[in-house]
Amino acid sequence: MRIGELADAVGVTTRTVRHYHHQGLLPEPERLANGYRTYTLRHVVVLARIRRLTELGLGLAEVRDVLADDAGKDLAEVLEELDADLARQEAAIRERRTRLRALLEAEGGVPPEGPVSPELAELFAGIGDVSGSPMALRDREMLAFMEGAVGPEEREGMLATLRGAFESPEAVARAHQAYALLDELADAGGDDPRVAGAARALADCIPAELLPAEGVDLDAEHGVLRAMYADFAPGQAEAVRRALALVSRERRS
Repeated sequence: MRIGELADAVGVTTRTVRHYHHQGLLPEPERLANGYRTYTLRHVVVLARIRRLTELGLGLAEVRDVLADDAGKDLAEVLEELDADLARQEAAIRERRTRLRALLEAEGGVPPEGPVSPELAELFAGIGDVSGSPMALRDREMLAFMEGAVGPEEREGMLATLRGAFESPEAVARAHQAYALLDELADAGGDDPRVAGAARALADCIPAELLPAEGVDLDAEHGVLRAMYADFAPGQAEAVRRALALVSRERRS
């Protein structure tokens, strides 16, 4: 039979047949005197087996192991490994779907900074609508970044600290006031007299536990903060820098 007839018999394309030839999975038949290749029943059997194995999810390298006369692994072993791998993928998909569902059902909906954890989404919802404050939106972006950048234990600690810091209406009101003062510095220089008040208001909102360990020079050693300062107006950057210094100094006292 010709290559087209072989492909039709097994339910694949002629391109697939040629690919399997190229990969060394399906032996190429000898050419006849007229230059045509004639496939035999053996080619049909092997091609059909390749198709069944790939439909099970085996990669071509694994198919090659199964088909080889001196295969290092027998079919049962390969299928056991495939089943275990599919089970891991299945568990990972269930976990991702659980997280997605929690995000979709979180109070306040999915935040624009998302995807974030349901816990952080709930915290954002508790702080209320900050869509009118550019500084508040940037703060949320930073918190979303921090949540994804730390390990599981640090993440849990960070979220617990934030929940404790903003659990009261008074704390939420202080945060909104700090954001408003920082927004007012959008066109201000670092020597603007309003910087000191904004820094104090912001420091009153920052839990000391969120800062790096004592002895770390935030300006010199924390690249993310340097990038953040560069993205702010000079007055805003100076207010944030002073606020962090205040929190760090008060933690040591």
